[in-house]
Amino acid sequence: MEVLLYIAAIIAAAAFVVLVVYVIITLKATQRTMTNVSNTLENLETQMQGITTETTELLHKTNDLADDVNQKSDKLDGLFDGAKSVGNTINEFNGSVQKLSANISRVASKNQEKVSEVLKWGNSIVDFWKKKKN
Repeated sequence: MEVLLYIAAIIAAAAFVVLVVYVIITLKATQRTMTNVSNTLENLETQMQGITTETTELLHKTNDLADDVNQKSDKLDGLFDGAKSVGNTINEFNGSVQKLSANISRVASKNQEKVSEVLKWGNSIVDFWKKKKN
């Protein structure tokens, strides 16, 4: 019976040795993985610093561009105000011409006989002048 006890102890010791070997292999693989992760994170940190710098520069350029667009927009506001004033002036002139035309039409309709007579005299004078010229 003692022999069985020794055999069991040897099997337990062998199993423990195998377990320790597998634990060592696993720990070494984990160590390599952690080293790779550490290197990857260092590379990522370096890249993030570059991206942060580029993003900051892009933000400054965008702000400068927005300021430039705002300045040019402010300059264009004066141009549009001027165009609006010209449009208002043209509308006022058009209204004045329409009023003048309406007044002329009204006066002409009141004095239609006199206008007709003036036109006849005007035509007679033009005909006389053409005959005299020839």
